[in-house]
Amino acid sequence: MDWLVQTLRHYPELGLFAALAFGFWLGPKKFFGFNLGAVTATLIAGVAIGQLGLSIPGPIKSTFFLIFLFAVGYGVGPQFFAGLGKDGPRQIVFTLVVMVACLLVPIVCAVIAGLDVGYAAGLYAGSQTISASIGVATDQINKSGLPAEVAKHMLTAIPVGYAVTYIFGTIGSALILSKLAPKLLGIDLVQACRDYETRLGGGKATAQTGILSAYRRFGVRTYRVTDRSGLVGKRCDDAYPGVRVFVERIKRDGRIIVAEPGTVLQAGDVVAISGASRLLVEDVERLLEEVEDPELLDMPATIVDVFVTSKALNGKTVAELAELPEARGVYLARITRHLVDIPLLPGTEVLRGDVLRIGGSVDHVNAVVKVLGYADRPTDATDIAFIAAGILLGGLIGVLSVKVGGVPISLSTSGGALLAGLFLGYYRTIKPKFGQIPAPALWVLNNLGLNVFIAIVGINAGPDFISGLQKLGLSLFLWGIVATTVPLLLAVVLGHFVFKFDPAILLGCCAGARTTTAALGMVQDAAKSNIPALGYGMPYAVGNTVLTIWGLVVVIVMMKLAG
Repeated sequence: MDWLVQTLRHYPELGLFAALAFGFWLGPKKFFGFNLGAVTATLIAGVAIGQLGLSIPGPIKSTFFLIFLFAVGYGVGPQFFAGLGKDGPRQIVFTLVVMVACLLVPIVCAVIAGLDVGYAAGLYAGSQTISASIGVATDQINKSGLPAEVAKHMLTAIPVGYAVTYIFGTIGSALILSKLAPKLLGIDLVQACRDYETRLGGGKATAQTGILSAYRRFGVRTYRVTDRSGLVGKRCDDAYPGVRVFVERIKRDGRIIVAEPGTVLQAGDVVAISGASRLLVEDVERLLEEVEDPELLDMPATIVDVFVTSKALNGKTVAELAELPEARGVYLARITRHLVDIPLLPGTEVLRGDVLRIGGSVDHVNAVVKVLGYADRPTDATDIAFIAAGILLGGLIGVLSVKVGGVPISLSTSGGALLAGLFLGYYRTIKPKFGQIPAPALWVLNNLGLNVFIAIVGINAGPDFISGLQKLGLSLFLWGIVATTVPLLLAVVLGHFVFKFDPAILLGCCAGARTTTAALGMVQDAAKSNIPALGYGMPYAVGNTVLTIWGLVVVIVMMKLAG
């Protein structure tokens, strides 16, 4: 054991990896239905390792934090600037109002409790579950010109306030939104989601909409056209009006031809028809006899994720996209927005920055990709030059400062990196081949960047963490409950009575504004539906940005109040 301790002290970078290993191992594990998450678990591991007297100096902490913030901005950029569906403007205003409450309530709690700047910043970060604000607050304290010992005390206090308040910030938010809010408003969440789904086209007859069936398992089968089928002399696209099945290929007189919408069917044709399996059984086989023809079925097919960049199609519903000529023979399997799956319904709006998983023949898929945006096919290539230049540019802009009342104020390198990610993430919706960051790489940048930062914060704060926890632990925890609960309940009441969001998406809007995916998951479990996710995207994009920047505002306000 002595050898291990001495080794870690001599090579503190190994302590960093130990904190990451423990944090990512413990974080996902559930206890009584909840988990700590990788960030909190990594912080705890860092604090524990920090008790050994380790210290990790230098710029590595801020370097990884800049990478994290750039990745956050890049991920939410498309919807931050362009995600305006029917409820978009209302959701933006709602989120900004909630953001003001998320800023003011923790500050008021900190003032009443007599907390200093560091504890106040930690209380804010933990109660609002916005880990990114720790770095922004740290930057602001470092450049405030305070004596070194005072600054060190504040910086040590931040992770204490964060760790004590984060657990209720996460668990409490989830319970408030999934359990308390529906009872407070008298909402039957399950029925509200069913009603909303019906209004978006859920439950309608498949043959009438031609939509829902296409999202289920689809396939291609071969059939023979006979005089008795009633299809002889009909164009391919008129064979099954109102039903989303498509004639893909035809074998006629021993030759295989590609079926076009206007191709006329003849007696004796063997046709390959694609569609949802249920439709092929219920509708196609009523008129046609299925036959075996492996040669006709031997056509290339693909499933691909498409990054939506089209400005013209932004805000169009799935039903409207299905009517595009290029959508012939293409089937939608999934819509992802901010790494969250949203419902596949005819009335679901598709926004720029969404990722659609589509399948069909290679030719059909390629045709619709050109209309929608950019095929996000698996690749190992990440544009490192783009990432580095973006962080550099954002950081240079961020360090520019002005003095207000003698206090230097700037975006800081952290805020600059976040905004650079926002703008460049949005710009990629215009130039999709520019700045390639595959989804797995973005996940690594996001999670590794934040958790390396958090681990170093915990390790460096380790020696003073326990004393701070003993001194203010209970008080911090109770004030954290207030700081978490009041803005969230205010959001629920405002969203329902003032902004009049549909109950089915209201709680998703609240979870998005607070950027708490854990709460969204519990709301969807309570609703027995993923409809609430439709309200999550836009508030999340705005909230993630504003809540992060609020970290430096908390520091500035608390310093001014302290004189």
